[in-house]
Amino acid sequence: MRLIILLLVASVYQACEIKRQSKQPADTFNQLTEEEKKNGWILLFDGKTMNGWRIFKNSPNTSWEAADGTLHCRPFQDGAVNERSDLITTGEYGDFELTFQWKISRQGNSGVMFWVNEEYNQTYASGPEYQVIDDTGYPGDLPAENKSAATFGLYATDTTTVYPVGQWNDGKIIVQGNHVEHWLNGIKVLDYDLFSDDWNTRRNSSKWKDFPGYASAKKGYIALQDHGNEVWYRSIKIKNL
Repeated sequence: MRLIILLLVASVYQACEIKRQSKQPADTFNQLTEEEKKNGWILLFDGKTMNGWRIFKNSPNTSWEAADGTLHCRPFQDGAVNERSDLITTGEYGDFELTFQWKISRQGNSGVMFWVNEEYNQTYASGPEYQVIDDTGYPGDLPAENKSAATFGLYATDTTTVYPVGQWNDGKIIVQGNHVEHWLNGIKVLDYDLFSDDWNTRRNSSKWKDFPGYASAKKGYIALQDHGNEVWYRSIKIKNL
């Protein structure tokens, strides 16, 4: 019954959201309302520049750009110069609520990470990941804990409310203390407690057991993953809690 209700809510949300987005000018997505400003929200992407963002470890990069009101990651191109890395915020965040819109390409893969630091060679070595992926078209086996809005490699979502390739999805991550929530298209799809017995059991039986700094910083950068595929982000907002 809960699954049916969630799917009905997702269907209504999708219809309303598609209608809203179709009527809303593209340059209005990357703005704060007066109410959001009063409530302490911070705009992380102005829709025009890379201000507030930089490449992880300041590596050479040819993949990320600000284009058409989005933070756009170009796909890997054969025969071209491909200098790739993840994109991170210039500011660090501990407890927060983060909202963002994302759109993935066919067979694409990306993700949004938090509490990232630069002690390690990869963002995922320190930052838990909210998965962004083409659930239906991604090649090969795709376990539930690797699908959209999952905590990559650890926690699957309660239900699938993801929209198809080419449509915008609303993502949200809430981190407060050790408690983490993932939302997708208006529905809370999972929550968990960092460092709980359940967390430790899952971590110690996964690839993350070999990453001693994983989720340990309790404050860090927000990261957008470059997985070699095309992906778009916009309307990225954060509020410190």
